[in-house]
Amino acid sequence: MTLKNPLRDLHRFGVSVWYDYVSRSLISSGELKRLIEEDGVRGVTSNPTIFEKAIGGSSDYDDAIRAGKPGATPTELFETLAIADIQAACDLFRPLYEETKAGDGFVSLEVSPILARDAKGTAAEGLRLWAAVGRQNLMIKVPGTVEGLTAFEDLTAEGVSVNVTLLFSLDRYAAVAEAFLKGLERRAAAGKDLSKVASVASFFVSRVDSAIDAILEKRPEPEAKALMGKAAIANAKLAYQHGKKVFSSARFNALKSKGALAQRLLWASTGTKNPAYRDTLYVEELIGADTVNTMPPATVDAYRSHGAGRFSIEENTIEAGAQWNALPKFGVDREAVMVKLEEEGLASFSKSFETLMGKLTAKRALLEAEFAAVDAGLAELEAARFSERLWAKDPSIWKDDKEHQKLIRHALGWLDAPIVSGAALSPVKAFAEAAAAEGFRQAVVLGMGGSSLCVEVLRASFDRVPGRLELLTLDSTHPDAVAALEKRLELDKTLFIVASKSGGTVEPNAFFDYFWDLCARRPGSKPGRQFVAITDTGTSLDKMSRERGFRKTFLNPSDVGGRFSALTLFGLVPAALAGIDAGEMLSRARQAAGTFSPQTATRANPALRLGAFIGRHARDGRDKLTLVLPPSLETFGLWIEQLVAESTGKEGCGVLPVTGEPLGAPSAYGRDRAFVRLTLKGRAEPSVDAALAALEQAGHPVMRLELHDMLDLGAQFLL
Repeated sequence: MTLKNPLRDLHRFGVSVWYDYVSRSLISSGELKRLIEEDGVRGVTSNPTIFEKAIGGSSDYDDAIRAGKPGATPTELFETLAIADIQAACDLFRPLYEETKAGDGFVSLEVSPILARDAKGTAAEGLRLWAAVGRQNLMIKVPGTVEGLTAFEDLTAEGVSVNVTLLFSLDRYAAVAEAFLKGLERRAAAGKDLSKVASVASFFVSRVDSAIDAILEKRPEPEAKALMGKAAIANAKLAYQHGKKVFSSARFNALKSKGALAQRLLWASTGTKNPAYRDTLYVEELIGADTVNTMPPATVDAYRSHGAGRFSIEENTIEAGAQWNALPKFGVDREAVMVKLEEEGLASFSKSFETLMGKLTAKRALLEAEFAAVDAGLAELEAARFSERLWAKDPSIWKDDKEHQKLIRHALGWLDAPIVSGAALSPVKAFAEAAAAEGFRQAVVLGMGGSSLCVEVLRASFDRVPGRLELLTLDSTHPDAVAALEKRLELDKTLFIVASKSGGTVEPNAFFDYFWDLCARRPGSKPGRQFVAITDTGTSLDKMSRERGFRKTFLNPSDVGGRFSALTLFGLVPAALAGIDAGEMLSRARQAAGTFSPQTATRANPALRLGAFIGRHARDGRDKLTLVLPPSLETFGLWIEQLVAESTGKEGCGVLPVTGEPLGAPSAYGRDRAFVRLTLKGRAEPSVDAALAALEQAGHPVMRLELHDMLDLGAQFLL
């Protein structure tokens, strides 16, 4: 059964929902495609403020900025970035555009706001951008200034589809409709096709209420207070009535007979500014045939959740006229308000554009500096043939001493783990299925450090799988921790996994003694059936597990250290018991191993790039590797912490990993930090990314990594 979606339902009333936001991640993540397919979104609008947030507040564009044409101006660089996004969005909407015969499926790109008072400049830039994007379902966005109307008419005559923006007053909208007709008439007189020349008039809503409410709330009269929150909708309803007359007139019908499309009113600025008003107010009260409502993401979410549709745009139009005409009685100079709103809108877009140009300039400089630092590290690795020697398990990368080399050579088995563990997975899966079938409901890993941290990552990162064992860990000898675990156990339905590479680690042995004793006390019990060992061959734990009749003993490759053992039996046995797809995790790791191998050029190798990032910055004093992770991956930060701290923290030097620390302002940090941001695809954290962007702007190095889903942890462990 398909649940009703109020957003899709708007189309039944003749409303096209357009999305008032665009960014590279919105497109690349598949979210825009989902909005089209599931929510019925039929177009996208953009403006300088939107691009300022998208480009200036994220890392989505870093690679493109880094690869930009040398010597390009910030404006040229911006256009390159924006045009790529607009083209990709246009391509997603192209099927809808063709299906509706140019009736919908448009994506808007705005001319530079600095041209708002330059008619010729606006028209020339509109034509240039139209050609550069090269998509018929593009709409060039032109401000509805007096000068903009001249440019609009010229562009229409040239066959360019235009979104006229920043409209506040009925008079200006009437002038826009007139300019559209004139442009179509000029085109028709030249014998050119009218059928693909579309246009919308973006009539702003909530900003009108904000401006007029500010005047009304200062008035003492109850009648003035009663008009608060009414002006914008009244203004829009009057504009709609005017549009109906224009586009049903004999003048337009003559053009329509030649293929012309009516210009639609587009309700813009539909996010509610006043928290006292319903968050879907400017959608629900402006529903009518042949209209567009461009909604910011928050309004889309709100209307999808609880929007209520009805044919509202033509309700109480006489009352709307009376409300609009009553405003001057209470000190509202409507014309002055509209002029001010236009000026403020232009100033806001111009400021966003200037801010973006500044951010692009700064970001390019930072990225070039960052690239140079990491590139120098990669050059060192390349000169040393590091990747080739690593995969050949050459210990001379680290040490010349023969005894050290012998130890190192016997500790690099983790490189082979994705393949070796894959071959050993079948008996692990069979064991997990048998344990579940026998009625076991919990699996407790009794370990310490490397042998348990990976399991804690899996436990915290994956949802519980019905019919499989609940995964638990114990790696603290504090009596409260032991007692808390014991309290939550169904003792007779619990498997205990004693995990110790050496077999002689004190803490796991103490845990084993305690829980073996608990199980053995039960009358008629056979405690061995509840215990599993994971260890190296020939250890004391290997021997004891056989003497005590453990249910199963898993012998791990001896050339893998504890903190490197995530992709070996130490991680895979608990994963399989919990119903996690260990095979797919290993598959992701094998794919990653191919990318990290010597066959990948040094500068394109993600593992070498991460190593160069950490190593070069540590050498330059930025030895506090600060991990920025989403809540769902917090425990992965602890695993990385141990791996990096123990592996590099030798011989009086090393890198100090910092995890779980809330991000501060740039001023809170010295020059000893380097940041690594790990994200899960499709799960945005805007406030965190904005804080990181500010740190980057201040000169702190940031590297970003992304998991497609949790099973990508297999690749991340290897990385």
